[in-house]
Amino acid sequence: MRAVVQRIKYAHVEVDGNVIASVGDGLAVLLGIGVEDEEADAHYLAGKVAHLRVFEDDSGRLNLSVLDTNGEVLVVSNFTLYGDCRKGRRPSFTEAAPPELAQPLYEAFISALKKEGVKVAHGMFGARMVVRIDNNGPVTLLLDSKRQF
Repeated sequence: MRAVVQRIKYAHVEVDGNVIASVGDGLAVLLGIGVEDEEADAHYLAGKVAHLRVFEDDSGRLNLSVLDTNGEVLVVSNFTLYGDCRKGRRPSFTEAAPPELAQPLYEAFISALKKEGVKVAHGMFGARMVVRIDNNGPVTLLLDSKRQF
C-alpha cells in the first residue's frame, strides 16, 4: 500500500461537477493499493498517517500530528501510484490491485483512520474525480507499507 501524504490548508473532491467531500487544515492522502496488500497494511499505514508529525509546534518544529492539531484527512483512492514507468512511455499497472481487492482495503484504511480518532472525508472509489489540494508548506511525503523510500 502506498500513500502520497500532503499537509493541506483545504482539499475537496468533485464527482460529476459536485463536491462530494471537503476538509480544512489537515492532510490529503492519495492511496494506492497493490496486488500483495492485505488488511494489516491498511492498519499499519493508517496508524502512520494519524501519528505522522508534520505540523509545527510553538517552536516551529514538525512535532505535531493531525490528531494533535485536531485536523482532518481527505482520502482519495489512486491506483496510478502503482504505475511502473521504468520501461517505455506507457505506465504498467500490473502491480495495482484489481477493484475487488482494492475497494475493501481502501475502506479498511478509512475505518482504521477513524478508529485512530481522525476526522476523515473521502473520495468515491473507482470514480473519475477532480481533486483540489491546497498544499501547505509544501509538505509532501511518500509512505509505503512494504518498503521505505
